Amino acid sequence: MIISRIFTRNMSQCLTKLVNNAEAAETRLNELRNKLNEVKKNELQEKVKQLSEENLILTERIEKAKTELIKLETLNGKKQYSVPCKKLLTEVKPIALTNIDTEPPIAKKEKKDSVLKVKENKEKPKDSSNDTPVDVRKLDLRIGKIVEIAKHPDADTLYVEKIDCGEDKPRTVVSGLVNHVPIDEMKDKIVMILCNLKPVKMRGVTSEAMVMCASSSEKVEVLLPPTGATPGDLVMCKGYPREPEPQLNPKKKIFETCAPDLKTNDEKVACYKGSPLIVPGKGPVVAPTLTGVQVK
Repeated sequence: MIISRIFTRNMSQCLTKLVNNAEAAETRLNELRNKLNEVKKNELQEKVKQLSEENLILTERIEKAKTELIKLETLNGKKQYSVPCKKLLTEVKPIALTNIDTEPPIAKKEKKDSVLKVKENKEKPKDSSNDTPVDVRKLDLRIGKIVEIAKHPDADTLYVEKIDCGEDKPRTVVSGLVNHVPIDEMKDKIVMILCNLKPVKMRGVTSEAMVMCASSSEKVEVLLPPTGATPGDLVMCKGYPREPEPQLNPKKKIFETCAPDLKTNDEKVACYKGSPLIVPGKGPVVAPTLTGVQVK
């Protein structure tokens, strides 16, 4: 009887131990599964980030190649045309002519009207600028370096700068920054510029671009490109693939439409609708100190 009780007690203890070991093993397996899922998730996120950066770099190269091609074609006298994105109506097949006219009058009239309609559509070129939304993708933002600067001969508040944009020759840019940034700080400065504004004369000097700044009612700061940015680097905005106009039409007010949404965020990064302006592979464009102010 005593032996039976001892045996029963030992069996009970063994079963309890086995159950505890099984529960511990199950807990450990769950922990390992969670860690494995976390590792897979991190690897996937890292791969997506890497591919996104590679895509931005490839996009930049394509844009540079397109810009260079347009420049070379323009220098060789080839006129540039906007290519409509929407397809024209399908052309009507030529009407077969035979010795015997077997088509009824109504069918012939419908064909004639169709041909005339297609011809009319061909004669009215479509404006490709209506095919894409008006936002930051229309702005040709690039990195430039101020290689020469002086005060405007006829205006006390204006600088006249020569800015290397990675092109054959520097662009002349007039900036109203005399009262905000000392001339010594502007010399050899790397800046972000808007390149597709229509050239305009400012007190007798033609300005071919605009230096982008963070601006409040009390202070104006020239935006700082990331370390390693060089003249000609294209500035991208995530979610808005670059489709810059060759030259902004002042009547369409494209920049004026974008301007209210160009601001610095709480981390001083220049953004469009909260999406950072970046030089792919190098980093964002930032303000020295100003947060939550307009970029213009």
